[in-house]
Amino acid sequence: MNCNSLRDELLDLATGVPASGEAEAHLRECVGCREQLARLRATMSVMDEWVVPEPSRYFDTRLEARLREEKEKAREPQGIFAWLRRPAFAGAGIAALVIGASITMFQGRHGNGNQGPPQAVTGTAVGDLQYLDSHADLLTDFDLLDDMDNDSRIYEQ
Repeated sequence: MNCNSLRDELLDLATGVPASGEAEAHLRECVGCREQLARLRATMSVMDEWVVPEPSRYFDTRLEARLREEKEKAREPQGIFAWLRRPAFAGAGIAALVIGASITMFQGRHGNGNQGPPQAVTGTAVGDLQYLDSHADLLTDFDLLDDMDNDSRIYEQ
């Protein structure tokens, strides 16, 4: 028997249940387990001497009053979404969301025909900047090719 398997039996041994042969042999050999059993037995003897105090005469009255207060707190709506607990308000909220979504979808299909932001004419300053923004990766690759071409000329000389 090892220490881990004996730990499961220590509480039984501390309360007075007879130990098995393996447990007794392990307790004779292991100082740590023997000390732990002695500490448990000391704790149990202190617990046996402890006298339970009598509750106050007004304990039940105070407990009932506290329970009533807690029930009243539970009835009060709390938080921003407390109105959702009432079915009429929840139904009205859902109806408003459905109507809002329907209006948004209807305007999206049958809107005023705008297909996005207006495009600038190529050749103007704004058009050139938009072209540079949308093709920045491609233009960067061309710059790298130019740098590679310049490096090969240096090595040739």
